[in-house]
Amino acid sequence: MATIRDIAKETGVSIGAVSRILNNDVTFNASTETRKKVIAAAKAVNYNNLRGSAPAKKSAFTMGIVQWFTAEEELTDTYYLRARQGIEDFCAENELNIIRYFPGDEGGFSRLKNVNGLICLGKFSHEEIVTLIKICSNIVFLDMPVNDYNITSLSMDFEQAIYSALNYLSNKGHTKIGFLAGTEYVGKHEKLVDERTVAYKKYMQHRNMDADSFFMEGCFSSASGYEMMSILLDRKTCETDKFISSQSCPPADTSFPTAFVCANDAIAIGAMKAIKERGLRIPEDISIIGFNNDETCEYVSPQLSSINAPAYNMGQHGANLVYAASNLKNHTPLRARIPCELIIRESC
Repeated sequence: MATIRDIAKETGVSIGAVSRILNNDVTFNASTETRKKVIAAAKAVNYNNLRGSAPAKKSAFTMGIVQWFTAEEELTDTYYLRARQGIEDFCAENELNIIRYFPGDEGGFSRLKNVNGLICLGKFSHEEIVTLIKICSNIVFLDMPVNDYNITSLSMDFEQAIYSALNYLSNKGHTKIGFLAGTEYVGKHEKLVDERTVAYKKYMQHRNMDADSFFMEGCFSSASGYEMMSILLDRKTCETDKFISSQSCPPADTSFPTAFVCANDAIAIGAMKAIKERGLRIPEDISIIGFNNDETCEYVSPQLSSINAPAYNMGQHGANLVYAASNLKNHTPLRARIPCELIIRESC
């Protein structure tokens, strides 16, 4: 199946520009010739998400979509891409206009001043939240529970999701479970609290299980997952070698976890590579569970167990919340969470 990357390579146009042209982003400054070239290439390869060939439908309602990722970054994170597609499909079905904002766009947030509703997708600093609320009171934050009950937010139920994975592993007899986390920053290097990490620590401490020895934080990437797992496995090897050379009594418990939960699938895939390189087996020696349930889960070996985070549905619900609120006389803020489902495959 053709991808945006294929079209970008064929036309010589950047991936970000191709994405915005095919999504009919009329606010994106591209020449008519470039738009025609991209659309023609997409038709030639039967690209199935083509929206750019049809003119925007006229509507009295304009939905603003604020991304915390650039268009290029979004293409490397299918979670946010699926969420935006859910929003835009809702808008298309209800004939709503769309104005998109990506970080770095000319004019900044001021381009959104005339929207009827605003969806903020991703993570935002306190300063950005204050600015966005001033632009439009009919606003919803997706994938970020805002600590203000006067603001509507819709996010995944990370605690339920992590608990489901840890309960599954515990019920299978795993008594030592590690966690590979990712860190994110907004604004002026403001570190975000990841609810997946909070849930893991809470679960382990409540059950008197070790929540610290095999917990690591890195980035939400396969390279980081590989690095974190390599560090842990190398540390295990070092401790074993030290015991053998000294012939002294080992510590009370030097056993390595028999399972790991990872904050996303990219981290899990990197961790799996590190495990295999050291001659260990998955899941016989170490079980692995990822998060997001990306398409790649079924194409790695062994197939990766993962927590399905329905990002597309989140986008649909978020758009519906904003659109429905515009028809209400009194606006009541809501805070909602979407349940996630554990998908068991071959890695545990």
